[in-house]
Amino acid sequence: MDKIFVCAVAELPPGEARRIETDPVIAVFNQDGEFYALADRCTHGEASMSDGYVEDDCTVECPIHSAKFCLKTGKALTQPATVDLATFKVEVEGDNVYVLAPAQVAA
Repeated sequence: MDKIFVCAVAELPPGEARRIETDPVIAVFNQDGEFYALADRCTHGEASMSDGYVEDDCTVECPIHSAKFCLKTGKALTQPATVDLATFKVEVEGDNVYVLAPAQVAA
C-alpha cells in the first residue's frame, strides 16, 4: 500500500471534497470531521464525484444524474447508479490527511 498525501486537515473543510490525481482518480470527502475516500468517477457516467453534493446523511450525490453513494461503503444507494464505488482507507496523521491505496494506483 502506498500512503498518498491529500492535504492538510484545515484545507478540506466539512462538507467539501478534494480530487486526488491517481490512477484511478480518488475523491476524498470531509463529513463533519470524518474523512472518506471513494473512486472519483461515478459508476453510472463520467461525472466526478468530488464535484458532487455531500449530504448530512453521509452520502454524496452525483452532480450530473443525482445518484447517491454511501461515503462509508461506496454502496450505490439510488438509481441510475447500480454499481458501487471503490473505497480507500484514509488516515489522519497530525494535521495531514492521507489515502492508503494499492501501489498500482499511487500517483
